[in-house]
Amino acid sequence: EFGGVLFHEACGHSLEATSVAKGTSVFANKLGEQIASPLVTAIDDGTLPNEWGSLNIDDEGTPTQKNVLIENGILKSYMIDKLNGRRMNMESTGSGRRQSYKFAPTSRMTNTFIANGDSTFEEIISNTERGLFAKKLGGGSVNPATGDFNFAVMEGYLIEKGKITKPVRGATLIGTGAKVLENIDMVGNNQTFGQGMCGSLSGMVPTNVGQPTIRVKALTVGGRKGEK
Repeated sequence: EFGGVLFHEACGHSLEATSVAKGTSVFANKLGEQIASPLVTAIDDGTLPNEWGSLNIDDEGTPTQKNVLIENGILKSYMIDKLNGRRMNMESTGSGRRQSYKFAPTSRMTNTFIANGDSTFEEIISNTERGLFAKKLGGGSVNPATGDFNFAVMEGYLIEKGKITKPVRGATLIGTGAKVLENIDMVGNNQTFGQGMCGSLSGMVPTNVGQPTIRVKALTVGGRKGEK
């Protein structure tokens, strides 16, 4: 549940022109490069009908669009507003958003998600010898410049010999968004969305986050010894 928030926070903000134009994003100047597993396609689409993050035009009067950010692991585009587009010599992608007239618009996400893959949830679990099934993520922190993150696992279970077994308490996922993208080795076909409010330089705006079940082959899991 709300697994897509990890991509939103640890990767999505680093793909906004707000940080890319300044050169503070880990993905700056990497268009056309392989930044993720070939299994990963990530999209920001403000045109999806009746979705929480959708809008016909952005807050600069530009029509929204389906913006393919990553295609088969290759960085294809950023989310760009008009001001940062001029700085980058690139066209706006209809991503200029703001909470109200009190804020200047800047590049923001709309409905941001990892696209479905070919694996079923059952296949992902049965092909995992030992791992952690993080069913529900809670609060955490992210450095938008580096993508370093930590997220609490609110509901998690051990995976042992291809089966979900014991519940896990007090686990924390620790890593960087860029490394997670590289380490995804299975992508499910069970995409779900979660609604939220995203805060940034131009205030709070409604956003959707989404992804199917994904398997990350290597990720640090923190916790306290003896926690049950």
